[in-house]
Amino acid sequence: MQYLESYNQWLENSYFDENTQKELRALSDEEEIKDRFYKDLEFGTGGLRGIIGAGTNRMNLYTVRKATQGLANFIIKEGKADLGVAIAYDSRNMSPEFSDEAALCLNANGIKTYRFESLRPTPELSFTVRELGCVAGIVITASHNPPEYNGYKVYWEDGAQITAPKDEQIIKEVNAIEDYAFVNTMEKEEAVQKELYHIIGEEIDKKYYNALKALVVNPEAIKAVAKDIRIVYTPLHGTGNIPVQTILKEIGFLNVYVVPQQELPDANFSTVSYPNPEDKAAFALALELAKEVDADIVLATDPDADRLGIYAKDTKSGEYKAFTGNMSGALICEYLLSARKEKGLLSENGAIVDTIVTTNMTEAIAREYGLKHIETLTGFKYIGEQIKFFEQNNSYHYEFGFEESYGCLVGTHARDKDAIVAVMSLCEAAAYYKTKGLTLWDQMLVIFEKYGYYRETLRFVTLKGADGSKKIEAIINWLRSNTPKEIGQIKVVNFRDYQLDKITNVQTGQVTKTGLPKSNVLYFEMEEDAWCCVRPSGTEPKIKFYIGVKDNTLEKADKKLKEFTEALMKMVD
Repeated sequence: MQYLESYNQWLENSYFDENTQKELRALSDEEEIKDRFYKDLEFGTGGLRGIIGAGTNRMNLYTVRKATQGLANFIIKEGKADLGVAIAYDSRNMSPEFSDEAALCLNANGIKTYRFESLRPTPELSFTVRELGCVAGIVITASHNPPEYNGYKVYWEDGAQITAPKDEQIIKEVNAIEDYAFVNTMEKEEAVQKELYHIIGEEIDKKYYNALKALVVNPEAIKAVAKDIRIVYTPLHGTGNIPVQTILKEIGFLNVYVVPQQELPDANFSTVSYPNPEDKAAFALALELAKEVDADIVLATDPDADRLGIYAKDTKSGEYKAFTGNMSGALICEYLLSARKEKGLLSENGAIVDTIVTTNMTEAIAREYGLKHIETLTGFKYIGEQIKFFEQNNSYHYEFGFEESYGCLVGTHARDKDAIVAVMSLCEAAAYYKTKGLTLWDQMLVIFEKYGYYRETLRFVTLKGADGSKKIEAIINWLRSNTPKEIGQIKVVNFRDYQLDKITNVQTGQVTKTGLPKSNVLYFEMEEDAWCCVRPSGTEPKIKFYIGVKDNTLEKADKKLKEFTEALMKMVD
């Protein structure tokens, strides 16, 4: 069996260190051995992500070196080795070690690196790539995954995560490395002496904060309620603590309460089972504190601070209400566009960018403000790519971009979702609406009344290992071959297959192109402005089902969403 050959090679080859071999010798479960070695940890279009441990299908120093050597080979072929690479890392286990290993591999290939001296948010890495004029960036993070995971994301010189064709070209270089021993590295002392290894920090931080502060639209509203508004925040043991507190203080907020049990970095995320602001359980301690201090809003960022979750008080009930990523994104979008319009700052050729699994409310908001609405595939890198296209083609002015998974970007200082600027803009919005006697939840209801009650949800099925991967593919292929004409009581209008680049009108059979890059994603456009989308996760062993509906009251929309979701899940069960 091939996986046993790989396992034995790691046990016997002196290239692998003693601790690695000791960990492998301790394994007694053959299924565990198989899972660690049945494949190489895939370097996908966003980089690596996996469970930390020894083996080809794990995150470890050797898989990080291999990925970095492939990236170095590509950079050298592009003739851009002299531009250097910026590197950041989050609070996870092995993040400092992996970031160092990546830097030294690049250094051994003659490529300068600029590594942050301590943990930083992912969006600041995106900003830094552009600020320093680097050819690429690396951030060591597994975002919101459980504690046993870590990851490795690659950015290109525009500050966005790698997209086609460079993603496939880099993947090809990584996959071409068959022997882990054919990877370059060097000692840090030598790298420093040769002026290849550079430490960065405070100077970049200041430039990043200044870029964010320039995006404030209504400083007078913040000043008006600074003493009255109360904000509770938790970084969930991640990278957001210092930047969030810094930016809120610098723009004038006076009452920011950080959850003390979750303020400091903790690689094991000991107070939460899942450090994800999409998970309501992650807010338990923050909501306790919010009730103690009578907070207006409650905020949480994920470990690498690119996603933001929120709760806000309902004036009528006094309860704290949860926002989905679609709701918070739509609220920030509506606030920014209305505030810019009021001050004459809205561009005549502006565009809002979101993904195909984001709320259909975006289209309605774009129409209201006379803006172009552009959809991309799932993944914020495609939103970042659109900003690059706008600049290259001198076409649209980027007004705002967001995705359903709690990520958005205000401004173009970065080219990835940025929870730090999202916190800033959301708190500014809270201040502005407080001057109008509204909480953010009150304003969300105003937005629903204006555009319609759009409600969305996400369901997923976890299927681990080699067999799970096959089952996920089988479900998608079954839906591809057995396109339903209705789901529950709602008829399918168009069926989009992004893998085949086809949009099929279910009634007429007419076929057109999707106009987006190929991806293993299925999308069902329904009557009544309903929709659903099915795709495998790019970072976890899951198949995801995104679902959206619209109605004229919150209660009706929630009922419709429940019925539609149950019908879909029953169909694929």
